[in-house]
Amino acid sequence: MNPLQTKALQNSMWTYPWDVLDLGPDQVVEEITQQAGVGGISLAAVYHAGRFLQPRSPKRHVYFPEDGTVYFHVTPSAYERIRIQPKVASLLEQGDALRMLQERAEKKGFRLNAWVVGLHNTRIGMAYPDVTVQNAFGDHYYYNLCPSQPDARQYVTTLLRDLTTHYELSAVELESFNYMGYYHEFHHEKDGVGLTERDQFLLSLCFCDRCKQEARKQGVPIDLAQATVRRWLEESLNRPVPAPDPGFSRQGLEQFGSHPEVFEYLQWRAGVVTSLIQEIRDAVPVRTDVYFLSLLTPQQSWLFGVDFSAIAKVADGIVVCCYDSSPAQVEADMKASVDQVKGPGFCGHGAGHKGPEAQEGADTRKRVFTGLRVFYPEVHDGQELAEKVSGAVRAGSDGFVFYNYGLIPAPRLRWVKDSLDRAQKA
Repeated sequence: MNPLQTKALQNSMWTYPWDVLDLGPDQVVEEITQQAGVGGISLAAVYHAGRFLQPRSPKRHVYFPEDGTVYFHVTPSAYERIRIQPKVASLLEQGDALRMLQERAEKKGFRLNAWVVGLHNTRIGMAYPDVTVQNAFGDHYYYNLCPSQPDARQYVTTLLRDLTTHYELSAVELESFNYMGYYHEFHHEKDGVGLTERDQFLLSLCFCDRCKQEARKQGVPIDLAQATVRRWLEESLNRPVPAPDPGFSRQGLEQFGSHPEVFEYLQWRAGVVTSLIQEIRDAVPVRTDVYFLSLLTPQQSWLFGVDFSAIAKVADGIVVCCYDSSPAQVEADMKASVDQVKGPGFCGHGAGHKGPEAQEGADTRKRVFTGLRVFYPEVHDGQELAEKVSGAVRAGSDGFVFYNYGLIPAPRLRWVKDSLDRAQKA
């Protein structure tokens, strides 16, 4: 058996299609699986715009990808009856990186995952503003398609069905399939008020026509909730200086208990995200796992309308991003994540390892992965990365996804391998 398949941890590395085309698929596979010691590649199959510093590319050291495009050959007939159409990136004319890696995965035995950015799509939002999130004042957020909008749901579900039907993939990793925050690196964002964490959250809440229609059907007083949120925001925007809100994100939904109209709305909002992931799981072939990628840990995921426990029931696993965190915080956050997904008491190396207090009946097949960024100064050296990896393993993480192959200098690939070797021996 290939040694990559015998590892207790299931690891992968996020990678861009232009990395594969610039450096060549064989070099990419060798560096990730051998130099970094990682048994999988998570290739961006759908992605957004940005500016990327590519330290090792022989062709382009600064790259601007097209906004909201797909990096695989779509099946036109699959989209004949839906309103929103995918746009294939012009980069695909240089080669199908996903197919290149698929062919090599079959021969070399590494796992190939598709990394899919779903509702974060400014190109589509600008073309179809009616499917985007609208704040309490009615303003559209073009960078965030609303997860309650039927056209948006049909688009991402069709896209994933098409992708996983025509490409052999171990898993799909779903990023931004939820409500997003107010701040998300849009062009030249300006804020002269000094918004607090609470203010940003309130501004992120969606009151589009579809959200209001569906919430009303379930008896949620969403119009009253909108009026309350709008009043709170108007108060914040007219203060001479911001009001402090220490620990807001970790206080959870319960802090809104004295305002039942908002509390009920926030509970309903989480159900929208969960139902979308269920639809995607139903659309994707059973041979391909569906992993939800959470940019926030369980204590904070409610900010994006994500109910960790509910998502775990409909997805095959969750990737928890622990980027700008100390090793101790990574361990604590991953322990909380494992508890949410598998129940209290799970610990140690890989799925199925239980402590004496583990809950009976929990689903040990569910996977919980740790997302780590190998960026400086988030990790100052290999020792710090190793401490994060070891802490996550102690907490019960089933593996890791490292960010990002093409964005880091070559020596840091060795940091990844050393950290995984150390964790396996612990």
